[in-house]
Amino acid sequence: MRDLKQLVKAYDVRGVVPDQWDEGLSRAFGAAFVRVVGASSVVVGHDMRPSSPSLSRAFAEGAAASGADVVLIGLCSTDQLYYASGSLDLPGAMFTASHNPAQYNGIKLCRSGAAPVGQDTGLDEIRELVESWTGADGTVTVPPLDVTPGALSEQDTLRGYADHLLGLVDLTAIRPLKVVVDAGNGMGGHTVPTVLAGLPLDVDALYFELDGTFPNHEANPLDPKNLVDLQARVREIGADIGLAFDGDADRCFVVDERGEPVSPSAITALVAAREIARAQAGGETNPVVIHNLITSWTVPEVVRELGATPVRTRVGHSFIKQEMAETGAVFGGEHSAHYYFRDFWRADTGMLAALHVLAALGHQDGTLSALTAEYDRYAASGEINSTVTDQAARLAAVRAAYDNRPDTTLDTLDGLTVTGPDWWFNLRASNTEPLLRLNVEAKDPAVMTALRDTVLTLVRT
Repeated sequence: MRDLKQLVKAYDVRGVVPDQWDEGLSRAFGAAFVRVVGASSVVVGHDMRPSSPSLSRAFAEGAAASGADVVLIGLCSTDQLYYASGSLDLPGAMFTASHNPAQYNGIKLCRSGAAPVGQDTGLDEIRELVESWTGADGTVTVPPLDVTPGALSEQDTLRGYADHLLGLVDLTAIRPLKVVVDAGNGMGGHTVPTVLAGLPLDVDALYFELDGTFPNHEANPLDPKNLVDLQARVREIGADIGLAFDGDADRCFVVDERGEPVSPSAITALVAAREIARAQAGGETNPVVIHNLITSWTVPEVVRELGATPVRTRVGHSFIKQEMAETGAVFGGEHSAHYYFRDFWRADTGMLAALHVLAALGHQDGTLSALTAEYDRYAASGEINSTVTDQAARLAAVRAAYDNRPDTTLDTLDGLTVTGPDWWFNLRASNTEPLLRLNVEAKDPAVMTALRDTVLTLVRT
């Protein structure tokens, strides 16, 4: 019998096809989703993975059999699905495994208005319902409802998605820019041509062919090896900027004119400054910006300097979106390059963040490295993973080493964060793997390096 707890994660469904799930199970998830959220209509989209069309169709059939009309939007990025959910005011399902290898697939679910569905907001109920329909031999039998089956229809949302984004950032008056975009054979190859068409941009396209086998490199720009081709191309043609999207194109990574990666924290600060200015121009006196606890100290500093309020959260999109809803925040950013916008139903969209960076660069004459320098004030380690057999014991050992020091403070909002006079580090356990994740930042590079090595020694001993 399949273990659905291995398939259903904290924020989505994700696993290997067909070993962990297939069309039959997807059909059951469609039925369970409709019944749990009480949907009369849903919108369904999918990425370019070989298994995505059949899995998404099965999900749609399960949803329709439970009485919901289904709007099929076909190939789309995850943020395009969020656009459809928000603009149509419908619950949605996006079939993607983001940056995972080709044999994986998954489902990202949302309620109407792109509100996230996670473990605490319906995903556990969906899993439990599917489990109740699953026999000892793994066969899933969905009990029928006495309802009229819903209808399936098709709708193209790409143009509407592009127009919505372009209505939020004015790029018509920017200076001409040479831009390299690496879509990694993912959904950026589908969305970028439409969104950037007609703008004063000379776009050099890398790996725009939709291919869920990822023949050139993994569609995971968080791993430095997957930025190498983009960096080389930026340097080769003298581009002003490079953009890299992950597999489902909801995250965007930025490379400057030297081919050097720009920290997602710096991008968070830059976009926050623009969104704060926009809100203040509209009469908002104290805009709120959300940042997770592993973004740079630069982010809350910039927010405060601009007369706005930073709010610190745990890592994870459900926490960001919840805080945004509660505070009315204009923007939220994570160091993993997820960027959230109030004017995009509080959902994450790498494309809108990219448009902000292009606008900021194009409305002045300097280079991107000069533009982002003021948002890159500290030395950071980046995230370092350590495989450990006992996460709790290693966290306790690190805590004991720093507890009761007069010049340090400790908090446990998410893992362990230790803050000193001119440095901080966070150590968090992975929810899915036997890993501890370390992030370190300091005013001085030597202090950062020494602190990083000291903590890693404690973790790995």
